[in-house]
Amino acid sequence: MDGISRLLALSIFFVILFGFQRENMVTMAIDEDTKALCSVNLAEFLPPPYGGLENMVCQPVWNSFLLRYSQSKDNVITIVLSTIYTSGWIGMGFSPDGMMINSSCMVGWVTPAGHGKIKQYYVEGFTPSKIIPDKGELPLTSVPPIIYVQGATAYLAFQLKYPTPLKTQPILLAFSTKSPQHHHLTVHEDKTTIQFDFSSGGYGFEPWKRPLAEIHGTSFAAADTPINYINSKKTHGVLGILGWGLFCPFGAIFARYLRSQPLWYYFHVSAQYIGFILGLAGVVVGVQLNNRLQPHIPGHQGIGILILVLSILQVLAFFVRPDKDSKYRKYWNLYHAWVGRTALFFGAVNIVLGMHYAGAGEGWKIGYGFVLGSTMLACIILETLLRLKKLDEPTVPSNYPMTSI
Repeated sequence: MDGISRLLALSIFFVILFGFQRENMVTMAIDEDTKALCSVNLAEFLPPPYGGLENMVCQPVWNSFLLRYSQSKDNVITIVLSTIYTSGWIGMGFSPDGMMINSSCMVGWVTPAGHGKIKQYYVEGFTPSKIIPDKGELPLTSVPPIIYVQGATAYLAFQLKYPTPLKTQPILLAFSTKSPQHHHLTVHEDKTTIQFDFSSGGYGFEPWKRPLAEIHGTSFAAADTPINYINSKKTHGVLGILGWGLFCPFGAIFARYLRSQPLWYYFHVSAQYIGFILGLAGVVVGVQLNNRLQPHIPGHQGIGILILVLSILQVLAFFVRPDKDSKYRKYWNLYHAWVGRTALFFGAVNIVLGMHYAGAGEGWKIGYGFVLGSTMLACIILETLLRLKKLDEPTVPSNYPMTSI
């Protein structure tokens, strides 16, 4: 028992250490490709005022999306959003609360004939018919918005004028490889929401405390290296499903239904231990995503924190488990069982919420639906067999005479 306890504590320590070390390495690295992209002289192919603006901030925000902007003293903000482009549309939206509904978006695409199209859209619902073209609340200036493709990069440029300086603002980013049909947008293939601070050039975390490098009259805020947020999001989901949705439930099944097996305890501890490590790794990835994207998903975040606290309580309970003969053992058993069941229930709820907020595809939903359905079916069958077995066990009446030896 002491050996297992030491191994568990040591492994948890190394997982936490690895998570913080990885965070440090990502934060301290400077991506040369991003510097090269920010050094592109927009004045060579974009007309004024989008080309050659002074004091323009260049900031990687999501995947290959790069945001350049400049805010003047009279609260005019000029925005140039660029990303790798082959076909379809790219878009940037402004939301009052970080949600898609009631947001106003600028969307651009290039037709098969090579003509650039850019329009403002107002999002009234989730279906394409509820995304209304030529409608929105963005305070566009008289300067025409444009979309321009240079090589393999598309540049979406527009200008806004606000009554006060634009500060922290929830913005939506999305793309699709399918072009709009009659100005009606096709369904996006991926999207994200971030809290972007236009007054400091950062989004959701402290920018590095170093001077901005002047590159062709453009200030490059090296606040973060561009990482593949899609892969990080998938990693977060896979770790959560494996940890909270597969190994931890199976560990609970071993403890409740397979006690007649001689090795049930070791299967139970091993499954719970692996599930906790995977879940903790998922939390580390989730914190990194949250620090960079600042999504407005309090439900998913709050339940995640609750699950983490409950799982840590379960680990701590492992170290203070009373002996079998202790009078406190039955209370410990009740605590251990119901805290575990509560964590498993909220784990399943949070996985579903996470897939909803991430806009997971049908493959994710079908895959987890199969895992969850199979687990529930196994529990129903095993619980039925367990209760039938208890009914078949002979009961000793209370007035049964006991003969002395």
